[in-house]
Amino acid sequence: MSRIGKKSIEIPSGVTVQVSGSEVIVKGSKDELKMTFNPEIIVEVKDNLVNVKPKDDIKRLYPFWGLTRAMISNMIVGVSKGYEKKLEMVGVGYRAKQNGSEGVIITAGFSHPVDFKAPKGIEIQVPDQNTIIIKGADKHLVGQTASNIRKIRPPEPYKGKGIKYSGEVVRRKAGKAGKALGSAGGK
Repeated sequence: MSRIGKKSIEIPSGVTVQVSGSEVIVKGSKDELKMTFNPEIIVEVKDNLVNVKPKDDIKRLYPFWGLTRAMISNMIVGVSKGYEKKLEMVGVGYRAKQNGSEGVIITAGFSHPVDFKAPKGIEIQVPDQNTIIIKGADKHLVGQTASNIRKIRPPEPYKGKGIKYSGEVVRRKAGKAGKALGSAGGK
C-alpha cells in the first residue's frame, strides 16, 4: 500500500479540479495545469477533497498511486501559491541582466554573453546582478529551468565560481598549493 497515495488532498478556495477520463485539469489564480495519469488509477473529487486509488489491489500499481497523488498535490500548490527557485552568481565579472519578462542575459566568463529564454509559463526576475529568481506554477518546469541556467556555468570546486542554487554548499578542493603544503612533511 502507498502511504502517500492514501492521503486525501484538500482543495483550497479559488482552485478547481476537473477529472475527465485519465486527465486532470487544475485551474487557479496563477495558471491552469493539465496532467495525464495511468488509466489504472482512479481520481475522484468529492467535497473539496481529491482521493486517488488504484482500480485493483495489485502491487505494481502502488508506485503510480503515490506518484499520481503527489503530482496532483504539486499542481494544486502551483496554481494557488506558485513555485520559486533562486540562483546566485559567484565570481568576478559574473552577472545577469533582465531581458524582458521571460529572458535573462548572463555574463559568466565566456567570450560572449549567453541569452537564455525561459519556456512558456516561467517568469525570470533579476533583482540584482548576482541573483536570478525563477517563478512559475509547474514545479517540474521551474526546477528544470533553474537547472538549465545552472548548467551554463556550474560552480567549480577550486574557487567556487559559477552559478549555484541559493543555499547550495560547494565542496572546495585544496588545489596544487594546498596539496603540496599538506604532504611536504620534511621540507
